[in-house]
This record gives sequence, structure tokens and C-alpha cells, in this order.
Amino acid sequence: MAKRQLILEDGTVLIGNGIGSDVESIGELVFHTGMTGYQEVLTDPSFCGQIVTMTYPLMGNYGINRDDFETITPFIKGFIAKEVCEAPSNFRYEETLDHYLKKHNIPGIVGVDTRKLTRIIRQHGTMKAVIQPVTENVNEKVNQLKRCTLPKNQVEETSTVKPYVVPGRGMRVVVVDYGMKHGILRELTKRDCHITVVPYHYSATQIMQLKPDGLMLTNGPGNPKDVPVAIQMIQNILGKIPLFGICLGHQLLSLACGAETEKLTFGHRGSNHPVKDLKTGKTYITSQNHSYAVNNSSLVHTDLDVTHIALNDKTVEGVVHQTYPAFSVQYHPESSPGPEDANDLFEQFLQIMKDFKAKQEGFVYA
Repeated sequence: MAKRQLILEDGTVLIGNGIGSDVESIGELVFHTGMTGYQEVLTDPSFCGQIVTMTYPLMGNYGINRDDFETITPFIKGFIAKEVCEAPSNFRYEETLDHYLKKHNIPGIVGVDTRKLTRIIRQHGTMKAVIQPVTENVNEKVNQLKRCTLPKNQVEETSTVKPYVVPGRGMRVVVVDYGMKHGILRELTKRDCHITVVPYHYSATQIMQLKPDGLMLTNGPGNPKDVPVAIQMIQNILGKIPLFGICLGHQLLSLACGAETEKLTFGHRGSNHPVKDLKTGKTYITSQNHSYAVNNSSLVHTDLDVTHIALNDKTVEGVVHQTYPAFSVQYHPESSPGPEDANDLFEQFLQIMKDFKAKQEGFVYA
């Protein structure tokens, strides 16, 4: 393996062995605490523009398979691990992690001190970084990183370009794709929903013309305030049909109702984040991937109530509208990867749609 270096915006340099593509790549450096699920991490559009450090030391031991992709085209900028297995062993294994990275032109580094790297991010926050072949121009690269601005159009980059249908005979759900994980579609299709996936910029009028029973706001990358068209759409559709938001969708619903969002120091990324349901007192272990969170104090003068909080840092993990059939969560109930503790939220969404439809039509659903 050829040597490769990771240069951070603060001047830190780590040298390791290269895997994947040998291209130079700049992105936002973050870390993920999942012990497994590297394939889902690589293909989660919420990682668009980011270089991901895996804190668990061994990756690639079960290879890459055809079933666990969260999108067809990965948007990740780089992959960092302590060690990557070169001879995977699993009955679903089809190609190595290294081969997959090469195929999709994604650079990676192995053999670096990922614990040190994670401590730097936890202490100083996420920062820009570059993966490149080993050279002497470190100071030049650090200055370049300090000057450069990361793109703000990640939702546009990851969203579907045209609407498409996933047929079903149950509730008609419009899914607004802000950088959607396929796990969300899998959960809706399990429940026989008739799904229409639409681009991020679809208006409330266009959505209502599809005559949906409910609206799903998906996960996605970046700052929610960079998607004003989505905030306006939500404001125009609230109360007309039930609404369920996940991750970025949760932040967009909160902004549409007058709350504020803020960037976390190093975000939540992993499969082991404890979240408490304030109504039942039950704690869920959840899968998360986000840089931004809803500011709790900003909810005071809105029509939203907090339903869930993160037990690690007390950030808002769920809200519900006081008047309209609309709710959202910051974590990922579809998991992929991670525990399925909160999977019943899809059942709740289904029931809300049935109840709302029954009320509109004047009868009770069985």
C-alpha cells in the first residue's frame, strides 16, 4: 500500500497506508462510533461532503454485499480506519471494502491512530481536512483548508432529480427526498404503503396534487437553514395531512414552526445513542447521524412540544405539534445500521394517517 497523509485544518498530520482511490479529497472530518455498518455509513447520503473516521478498530471484515446499500451512489469524501480486513468472511460477501472504494473513487487511510483523531474532533469540533499522497507541502495545504469554503448544496446534490413511485395498496405517502436512506423506503414498503418520492424543492401545491394520506420528510446532509424552500413547503402544508420527519426532516419541521437550530461541536454519529421518551420514560438505543440540533429554548414560543431527549447531552431528539398531526425525531427509527428499538414510530405514523383520513371521511378505521 502506498503511504497517504491526512492533514487537518489545525495543522495536525497523520500518515498511514492508502486504500481505495488515490485522488486528493477535501471534506469535513467527523467520526462514527458504530462497531459494524460501514457499508451503510459509506452509502448514507447524510455523509455527503464528509471524511468519516470509524472509531471501532476493524472494518471490512464481512466485505460489501448487495443488500445493505442506503443509496446507489455514495457521496462520502473519505474513509479512515485503524485496520481494514483484506480477506472478508461472510456468506453475503461479494467484494472487499477496498475494491468498493476504488470503484467509486473514494480515498481512504488505514493504520492511523483513530483514537487520537477522535479525541481531536471531540475537543476542537469537526473541521476541514484533506486526504492526499504524502508530500512536503503541509503548510500550504493547511492555509488552503483555512481559506476554502465547503459547499452548501448537499441536499440538492443528494436528492432525486425526478419523482418516482414505489407501488403499494395501503396508505399513500409522499416522501420528500432530502438525501434519503433507502431504509426509510424499506420500512414504508413493509407496511404496504403506496410511495411517491419527490425532489427536495417540491411545493405544497405539487405535493397535495398527488392526494397523499401523509408526508414523510427524510434525513439528509448539511445545514437545514440552507434549504429555505423546504421550510416554506412545510409551513404551507401543516394541518392539511399528517407529517413525519426524520433527522434533517425533524430540523426542517422545527424551523418551519419558528424554532432555531444550531451546529453541535462534533455531532451525533453512531449506532449506540440513548434517547429517552419523555411520555413513557422508556429509553431507546438509537442510530444517529447529524451535525445540527434543534435549540431547546427556542421551542418555548412555538406550537411544538419536546417528546424525546438525548441522554448524553440533553439535546432535543423529538417534537410533536400541539394542534396538527405532525411529529418528528432526530434519530433514525429505520436504523440501517443500528438497533431497531424505535421501529414502531412507522406504525404510529400509519395509525395517525388512518385516524386523520377517517376523520376527514367521517368514519372509523378498523
